[in-house]
This record gives sequence, C-alpha cells and structure tokens, in this order.
Amino acid sequence: MTVFLSGGCKNGKSTLAEQIAVHLSQPGRLYYLATMIPHDEEDRARIARHVESRAGLGFQTVECGLSLEKGLQDADPEGSYLLDSVTALLSNEMFRPDGSVDLTAPARVARELIALAGRLRHIVFVSDYIYSDALPYDELTEAYRRGLAHIDRTLAAACDTVAEVSFGGRIVYKGEIPV
Repeated sequence: MTVFLSGGCKNGKSTLAEQIAVHLSQPGRLYYLATMIPHDEEDRARIARHVESRAGLGFQTVECGLSLEKGLQDADPEGSYLLDSVTALLSNEMFRPDGSVDLTAPARVARELIALAGRLRHIVFVSDYIYSDALPYDELTEAYRRGLAHIDRTLAAACDTVAEVSFGGRIVYKGEIPV
C-alpha cells in the first residue's frame, strides 16, 4: 500500500504516518526514512521530537537527506517504510551543500520516489502543504514551491491513499486510511 499525507506544519501528519506505517508493517520490518538535515537548533529540536515520538515503535532509521536512490539500493521490498518528509528531501536536493541550486531536482526526486514506491510493498510519504500563502516570493522560493507541487501531484496520482491532515483531523481524497 502507498499512502501520501500532506498538511500544514505541526498538524499531526507525522504521528498519523507513524501509526499507518506500524499498522502496515505487521508482521514485517519497519523503516523510517529520515530526510531532514539539521541546520540549526530548531531543526535539531524538531528531529529530537520526532525520534522521541517513534521510540519503542520498532522503526529502523535510515538517514537519507541526500541521494535517496543510493541510500536505498538494498531496501527490503517487504518492509514498511515512512518517508518524512518529501519537503525536506526536495530542499536538500535542490539547494545543495556547496551553495549551488539544482533546478532539475523536482523532476528527479519525483521519479526516484515513484520508482521507490514501485519497489516496496508499503510506503507512507509525508509532505508539507505550503501553497496557501498569498504573498509573492522570490524566484528561487517560487521554483521550490512549484517543484514540491509537482512532486506532490505525482505522488498523489500514484498512491493508493491520499489524505490531508489539518489540526489533527483527516480529509481523505483517495482510498482509505488503514488505521
């Protein structure tokens, strides 16, 4: 089963994604694909909260902030995976550590995520909904937002279940949430 969850920041997406991944993993192995590369104390605190929230659930963490394909060459196809988050993965791939910007990253990341979903029995994707602002942004930020929208649409079309998480509530657009 493939699941795509989107929603605003700190609205319960990760908690729901953990519940779904744990449910789907029975009786198999459970993997957490961590994509955030910490840049400051706020990032480190957020990562610590996520690690604490999934403690004891049986997740094996796979750090894959860059080069998702390379990091998952030997992925267990029968395992249950949670990728949190598509948003951070695109940021890492588009805005490179050396300061360069890769405008081809959205198309590549979309292809890699679809290929990954095709190889795995179960995967839950988490993405942030960042499209409701009325403010104009600079060209690079708009390119990032368009790129994330492309990936989100691609995943939504391919996944069995698509849902939005808002203030802890769920709006299911496609399929069913198994928990």
